[in-house]
Amino acid sequence: MKLIRKSLEKDASGSITLLPEELEDMWHVYNLISKDDLIKATTIRRLQSESSTGSTSSQRVRLNLAVTIESVDFDPNVGLLRINGKVAQENQYVKMGSYHTIDLELNRNFTLFKPEWDTIALERVEDACDITKQADVAAIVCQEGLANICFLTQHMTIVRQRIESPIPRKRKGSVTNHDKGLVRFYEQIYQAILRHIHFDVVKAIIIASPGFVRDQLYTYIFDQAVKTDNKLLMENRSKFVLIHCSSGHKHALAEVMQDPAIQAKLADTKSARQVQVLDKFYEMMNNDPDRAFYGFEHVNKANDRGAIGTLLVTDELFRSADIATRKKYVSLVEQVRAQNGNVLVFSSMHPSGEQLNQLTGVAAILTFPLPDIEDIELDE
Repeated sequence: MKLIRKSLEKDASGSITLLPEELEDMWHVYNLISKDDLIKATTIRRLQSESSTGSTSSQRVRLNLAVTIESVDFDPNVGLLRINGKVAQENQYVKMGSYHTIDLELNRNFTLFKPEWDTIALERVEDACDITKQADVAAIVCQEGLANICFLTQHMTIVRQRIESPIPRKRKGSVTNHDKGLVRFYEQIYQAILRHIHFDVVKAIIIASPGFVRDQLYTYIFDQAVKTDNKLLMENRSKFVLIHCSSGHKHALAEVMQDPAIQAKLADTKSARQVQVLDKFYEMMNNDPDRAFYGFEHVNKANDRGAIGTLLVTDELFRSADIATRKKYVSLVEQVRAQNGNVLVFSSMHPSGEQLNQLTGVAAILTFPLPDIEDIELDE
């Protein structure tokens, strides 16, 4: 994402103009936009005109519209961001107050106006525009006959391709059809790797599976690389990591990211740090429960006593349509930082964020135990 222009007033109101350049940028934009913000972007509108004879004709016109946002839809797999709202500025083609839907496009500027740019929104802009923070991981999660080619960025998990290929069963005295089926399956994965993975961007390529599928696939990939003299694959052999997981479905990525070998490989990426902190939180819940709390009420009480060492919070809470809810979480983040606590904002599109969402989306690791917090409800 490119920052084109930033114009903020002392009261934190103002506008920022951005240029989304890739799929993940749309995820950042989705998290930036709130109800009642105003967006100005290039869009297409179908206009109908009536001739003097009564016949009607329609034409599509590209124009620049300002819309007050009422709802936002986001499809993460194709990066489509659809914004619906009322036209907020007079235009020769469109009346004020009429409804319009803007489909935000890659490589086209848009300007977002907010009554208040809070710290979370400004950090999101900074993150999105920092090229050094885009350390990608590719993962092939598979089992016999099923594979998911996934990309894990800091903020989201995208399934780029799902491969399903029937593998005939082994028959007594003959495994020929079974072996042929496996070869077909591995070849499809091999071609998907060549098509989708950019080796200059990814830091690691994980092959995860139950049983021996990952080992057989790895052997097949590099046998083919030798046969076809694919130097790019051979040069990047060290990036491949083989890991056990329970199935070939996307949800198995949560287990994969907890594997120490993966965490070592991705030691300096944000997603790996988040997984480690979440693991530490679960461990503390078991071993030292008076220093691990989740849910806004408990976490806020711990914050009032200056006890939070690390705050874990999902970005979903900052997307709340209720301004008061968003503000209370922004305030919590600012207070924890003011007391020198660490704050980790988890992406709800990432396996670790999905896990945190199951714990209400907010949790804290305390610097000292507070055994009486559990009694809050009883006191009240």
